[in-house]
Amino acid sequence: MDDIAGLGQVVILNGAPRSGKSSIAAAMQESLEGIWMNLGVDLYMKATPQRYQPSIGLRPGEEQHAVYPLVPRLYAALYEGVAAIARSGLNVVVDAGHHDRGILADCARRLDGLHALFVGVHCPLEEVMRRRIETWGPDGRVTEQEPVPEPVRRWQAAVHGRWPYDLEVDTSILSAEECAARIAARLASGPGTALAAIGGSVQL
Repeated sequence: MDDIAGLGQVVILNGAPRSGKSSIAAAMQESLEGIWMNLGVDLYMKATPQRYQPSIGLRPGEEQHAVYPLVPRLYAALYEGVAAIARSGLNVVVDAGHHDRGILADCARRLDGLHALFVGVHCPLEEVMRRRIETWGPDGRVTEQEPVPEPVRRWQAAVHGRWPYDLEVDTSILSAEECAARIAARLASGPGTALAAIGGSVQL
């Protein structure tokens, strides 16, 4: 599954927390040909000093957070690293939660010249909540009047903005392995176009 001209391929998995991105990335590493390096929000947050948390994991609607002015630079550094790894000949899968149009456009431009796919990872709110509770236990913010906490609803509304995808998957219907197989098939069909379109204009 290696790209032509010695370049690695890049797959950006974009979705809300608990949508299944990490599971898809792991399935890709297991089943796709070639070496797939797994980078993204969880690893990047671990690499970021505590005083600058939540790093690129900053949620939609938190523009007043002290770390907000640094987020574009943090994302830029991540994508420069992704591009460098791909240009060295290794493949990269990135799990991310893009919700800022300007940052996404800047990131897309940093992948110019690479075979990169932008994949939307969808999951209904009910399933996201089930996974959150399964992982972290009951959420004290959940009430009968508000069964889904407001920050979770913000993620769901903002993460799939008005931008195109090369492929979309729903992890409430497909297993991680099935999603990986669909991504492999899309990679085999040729380069993606979504990120080039996004990088070409912030006004989508």
